[in-house]
Amino acid sequence: MTTSYTPAKLVILISGRGSNMVSILDAIMANRLNADIVAVISNRPDAAGLSAAAAQGIVTDVVDHTEFDSRDTFDRALANTIDRFKPDLVILAGFMRILTADFVAHFNGKLINIHPSLLPKFKGLNTHQRALEAKEAEHGATVHFVTAELDDGPIVLQARVPVLADDDATTLAKRVLAQEHQLYPNAIKKIIEDRAF
Repeated sequence: MTTSYTPAKLVILISGRGSNMVSILDAIMANRLNADIVAVISNRPDAAGLSAAAAQGIVTDVVDHTEFDSRDTFDRALANTIDRFKPDLVILAGFMRILTADFVAHFNGKLINIHPSLLPKFKGLNTHQRALEAKEAEHGATVHFVTAELDDGPIVLQARVPVLADDDATTLAKRVLAQEHQLYPNAIKKIIEDRAF
């Protein structure tokens, strides 16, 4: 369903292949999401997702974290780059950098992330292996607004998957990722509709 609102302007930050970015783009192209990706920005010049975005005519940019001597100076440069595009939402889609409190505050209420666990469980890395070791019956993914605390902040939506008896971290990760590709566009849609951009 589309709305009569002006499409929300999204800047997407990636560090790798950008599979969640592609799922968001697919939802836009199928008219399931009333948004425009105004830029895709990576901290890695070799991120495969940059080529995927450019192939669809999306503006791309790189702010290479290795060229900065501190997290603060990198985050300031990244914020300045994002601000050029005047986004309604900044989407972290596999962006593998911990952001400073100043950066998070600058985009307060606009910065969202997807995390491969049912937060508040399993913040940080290696979530699938940790879910298995904890003998969880279910696992999943969470879209949340970003706060200064890692993998914290108000939850928008979650997707759940059962943990199967023969799962290892790889098989569980694959099923969670498939859910992420549906969850992220749906969560962005919910935010857009709640705020009526």
